Parts: sequence; C-alpha cells; structure tokens
Amino acid sequence: MGRKWNNIKEKKASKDVNTSRIYAKFGLEIYVAARKGEPDPESNRALRVVLERAKTYNVPKAIIDRAIDKAKGSSEETYEELRYEGFGPGGSMIIVDALTNNVNRTASSVRAAFSKNGGNMGVSGSVAYMFDATAIIGLSGKTLDEVIEILLEADVDVRDVLEEDESIVVYADPEQFHAVQEAFKNAGITEFTVAELTMLAQNYVTIPEEVQAQFEKLLDALEDLEDVQQVYTNVDGY
Repeated sequence: MGRKWNNIKEKKASKDVNTSRIYAKFGLEIYVAARKGEPDPESNRALRVVLERAKTYNVPKAIIDRAIDKAKGSSEETYEELRYEGFGPGGSMIIVDALTNNVNRTASSVRAAFSKNGGNMGVSGSVAYMFDATAIIGLSGKTLDEVIEILLEADVDVRDVLEEDESIVVYADPEQFHAVQEAFKNAGITEFTVAELTMLAQNYVTIPEEVQAQFEKLLDALEDLEDVQQVYTNVDGY
C-alpha cells in the first residue's frame, strides 16, 4: 500500500515557486470548512482536519487567519464541492476534486484539460469505485513497534502501519483521522510528516515510458486549474 508520501508531497510542492498555489488552495479550503460550521477548530471537525493537513505543508499562519476571518465576516460567497472522474494515457485513472463558485466554468475547464492532453472525462462512478478514501498520518522519531503500541493502547482501528523511507505511516479510514492524531498527541507526538485525507487506488499501474510525458502534462494541466483542490491517480509514484 505504501506510496512514499513525503516524496509525493515534495514533488507537488516543488512544482510551484514558494508553493503559493498550494497556499491559495488551502486558504480556500479553510474558508469553506470554516463556513460549514463555527469558525473554530475545537467545535468544527472539518476545519480541524484541514488545519492539521495545512500544518504539514507549512501554510503560513497569516493565510490561515485570513481565511478564518473571512469566514467570520458577512461574505455571501458560496462554493460547491465537486468531483470529476476520467481516464488518461497508458491506462491511467484520475479523480479531480474541486471547490468552485461557478460550476459551468469548472466543468468546462476540467473537460478541456482532459481532452487536450490525451485523456477523456468519465461519468460519475466510472473511476471512483477503484479507489478507497483513506486517512494517512506519518511521523518520524518512532519505531514501527512503538507506533503500533501507541495505537493499540488508544484502541484505534487502522488499516495498516508501514515504514516508508524515514517515516512511519499509518493508513486508516477517514473517520479515524482525528482519533489517530489524538492517540499520537496523547503520547507526546505533535509534529507529523504527513497528514492527508486522500483517495488511494486499489491497484497501481506503471504507465509506458512513451506516454509518461503526456500523462504528466495532463496532471499539471488539472492541478494548475484555479478551482481544483486535489488530483488523485492510480499511477505509481504520483
């Protein structure tokens, strides 16, 4: 199951100078989460999860505070959460999650990104059934046995615990995201190398070398779209 999440995160971050694109996406996600309930992470679980994820990407406090303050204001700006599914070169499958205040604009942009880069949009459910929603939490400074012991003592159910590079990575159901973090925090662990809610493919593929450049171009085109928050794929290493 392991995908070396630290390396994948670094690859995504390195695509943009100063990671400004990642910060902007987190700012919007924090705003939307804060608008769903109280703009307080203590009482708003969705907001708390986003903030924990943002922490591992070193999102500046100023961006976080600005997004939460905006949510506290009288803004009537609303966003919809959308999911698109499609197929890319070399047997690749792709899921695109977006936040948008203009559904027509987003749908058109995502469709164009697929069609111009060797892919095509699928209908709802055509790809997602091959992925599992998963919480991923990684940490360093502990052995595999120590992490397993912490989780057992806290009676937290997880799917798997693996050693990946220099981190121990825990895979769990999304509903267990907060419980896993609380177990670690109660054991004195407050810093995480990875804290993600993602879609993991049930089976990963290696695409032919001759279409790899086209596949990467498709991913870049999708990730560059202003309304797109996350892009998931069944291609190993991405």
